[in-house]
Amino acid sequence: MAQSLFDKYGGFSTISRIVMSLYDRLLDDDTVGPFFDDVDMPKLVDHQTKFISALLGGPASFSDDHIERAHRHLTVNDAQFDQLKVLVNETLSDFNIEKQDIETVLDAFEQRRGLLVRADDVN
Repeated sequence: MAQSLFDKYGGFSTISRIVMSLYDRLLDDDTVGPFFDDVDMPKLVDHQTKFISALLGGPASFSDDHIERAHRHLTVNDAQFDQLKVLVNETLSDFNIEKQDIETVLDAFEQRRGLLVRADDVN
C-alpha cells in the first residue's frame, strides 16, 4: 500500500505548522488578507488543518458542500483565488514539500475553485 502524503510529511504536527505559516502569509497579503478580518482564527486554522490533511490523504474529511457553505457569504474572484494558490505554493515549498506533491495539493485546490468563485462574482 502506498504511503499517503499526509504520512510522508509527518501527519498532523507538520500540517499544523504548514497551516500556521500559510495563515501568516494570508493575513499579511493585501489581496486575500481582508477576508480574515473578524474571523475566529483558531477555529479557522483547525478547519484548514483538517482540510489540508484530507487533501493529503489523512484521516480528516471535508465535503465540497461544507467548503461551499463556509464560503457562500464571500465574494471571491479568480485573482484572489489565484493568489491563494500562490501563497499555498510558497508555503509548501518552504516546508520542503516535493514539487510533484505541491502540484497534487494545488490541483485539489483548483478542483474546488467553483465552490468559492462563482460565475456571478465580479472579477
